Formats: sequence, structure tokens, C-alpha cells
Amino acid sequence: MKIFNLNAKQFISRPIEEVFGFFSRPENLSVITPSNLQFNILTPSPLEMKQGAVIDYTIKLFKVPIHWRTLITTYEPPFKFVDEQLKGPYNFWHHTHLFKEVPDGVEIYDEVHYGIPFGPLGSLLHSLWIKKDLNHIFEYRKGVIDNIFQEEDYRKFLPNSFTEKAS
Repeated sequence: MKIFNLNAKQFISRPIEEVFGFFSRPENLSVITPSNLQFNILTPSPLEMKQGAVIDYTIKLFKVPIHWRTLITTYEPPFKFVDEQLKGPYNFWHHTHLFKEVPDGVEIYDEVHYGIPFGPLGSLLHSLWIKKDLNHIFEYRKGVIDNIFQEEDYRKFLPNSFTEKAS
């Protein structure tokens, strides 16, 4: 199986605890995922992000619902977490989220390693559609995240522990 890579980088001018806090809420995935995928979390809320957490959700590809289950295999707040697909559209999915404090904010790094099913047909689909679609999803997320952290009320996207501190 061929493994493909996707890398993304983004800067947010906020404290690392807040940026990591945003990403530690699986509920925010629906906010940062393009609406055409009809992202829906199946795991009951509230979801606790921690090593060993399992999150079930669906997306729709060409109006067909796809069940996706991920496992949080690494959780090191506020610097890193890793989600891996247990069930879903890929043969393999390993997504590392890294958060690095830099002057005036945080750099977010996403590193995704993934494998496509269907052998040579899957490789063809990757070159014609999947690679572009994944890049589009990460560009969309980048824009939404930029906008959220520029909003006055961005704290509504943070875990309750952050909103209680602000009160």
C-alpha cells in the first residue's frame, strides 16, 4: 500500500493553551469541516479528549454516508495529539497535530499520512480527486480557524474550563 502525505501549517496570534483548547474539542470539527461533507459526530457529548478516546462520526461523499471512527493515540496538551482511523474511508490514516509556541502566538502543524483503498484505481482517484479534496479541506479549515480566532467571542469554541476562567 502506498502511503501519501499531507502537511499544513498555520499561525494563530493567541496563547497556546487557547489554540490547543480549540482543537481539544472534537465538537469543533463540525465547525471547521466544509458543509458539503455533512460532518456529524455520533459519539454523545460532552466528548473528553484524552489518549484512548474513540470518536465516531459520519461524513457524506457523493451523498453516501461514510462511518468514520478515530482513536486518539497520543495526547500531550498543549503541544500534540494524534488521531488514527480505526474505521473509515482510508486504508490508513494517521494525523499528527503539533502546536508550537512562537513569538506572538502559535504555529499549528498538521501532518497526515494516509493510504487509499482499491490499489491502482485508488492511486488514480488520489491523483484525480482525493489529493485536491484533502488540500481543499485543510485550506477551508485554515480560513475558518483564522476567522474564529479573530472574532471577539472566539472563547465560545473553547472548553468550559476556559470560559469559566474568563468570567
